[in-house]
Amino acid sequence: MTQKITLSIPDRLHEKLNEWRSSFNLSKMFQDALSDAIERKEAFSKKLCEEFDMTQIINRLHQEKEQWLKSLYNAGRKRGFGWAQGAHYQDLLYVLDCDDTCDSGQEIVRHSRFKAYFEDLYDAHDLTRYAQQGGVDHEKKFLQGWFDGVNAFWNEVREYI
Repeated sequence: MTQKITLSIPDRLHEKLNEWRSSFNLSKMFQDALSDAIERKEAFSKKLCEEFDMTQIINRLHQEKEQWLKSLYNAGRKRGFGWAQGAHYQDLLYVLDCDDTCDSGQEIVRHSRFKAYFEDLYDAHDLTRYAQQGGVDHEKKFLQGWFDGVNAFWNEVREYI
């Protein structure tokens, strides 16, 4: 049994294809190219599993990830504490309220009042680059640390205000 699929190609390639369409068996060309690509992937995967202890590699990468996330959390906490020290009272209350009600801190990050601050912060800690690549754990850890830093500052000063 065969299955039909749809492919997309750029306009320029499509124009050239139309010129030569009768010279090619496109279905056969695609089947051969796809079979070769899958064989290469499978061979690479098999070689990788045979030559390396994947469990050990995964454990090492997991530990590195945890250390990296911990360092991002600590950096966020330090930055949040520092921000809170210079924050206006109204901004501080807004952030403290948002910490309880916001979805993972994104409301604060996008808020016009704080947007420029967070853009600089994201650039300084490479969060923008990782966010564009689809990473979210690092951003969540950093923001969790940031909010925890703001809360730590507040807990130290609120009874004196």
